[in-house]
Amino acid sequence: MKLAEALQERADLNKKIEQLRSRITSNALMQEGVLPVEDPEQLLKELDECLNQLEKLIIVINKTNMAVVSDGELLSDLLAKRDVLKLRIASFQNTISIASNLCFRSRGDEIRQLSAVDVKALQKKVDALSRDYRILDNRIQAANWTADLIEE
Repeated sequence: MKLAEALQERADLNKKIEQLRSRITSNALMQEGVLPVEDPEQLLKELDECLNQLEKLIIVINKTNMAVVSDGELLSDLLAKRDVLKLRIASFQNTISIASNLCFRSRGDEIRQLSAVDVKALQKKVDALSRDYRILDNRIQAANWTADLIEE
C-alpha cells in the first residue's frame, strides 16, 4: 500500500469515527418505554474497533514519514515545514485583513484609524509564502504517492 492510500484510509476512518460518535450521542438516552433507533453498545464496540484501526494506521504512517526521504529531507521534516508555513500564511492574512479594515470617519471629530503595517508589502510576503507552500505541498504529495507504507 502506498503512503497516500494510507492517508486516505486515515481520513475515511476519522470521518467514520465522528459519525459513530454522533450516532452514539443520539442513542445514549431514550424515553422510558421507547427503544433507541440503534444499539449504543454495538455502536461503542464498532467505535472501539475503528479507534484501534486508526491507532495502528497512525503508527505505520508516522514510521513511514520518519523513513521516507525527498530530495535529502525526511518527509516528517517537510510536513513540519508545511504546517508552520500554513500557520505563518494564516497569521499574515489575518493581519492584512485587520489592517485593511480601516474605519472611515463620518464626522471630523472622530479618532482616525490608521494601518500600523505595510499591507502591500505583507501581501507580497503572503503571495511568496503561498507559492512556497504549494511547491512544498506538491513535493509531499509526490512522495506520498511513491512511498510504500512501512508495515512492521
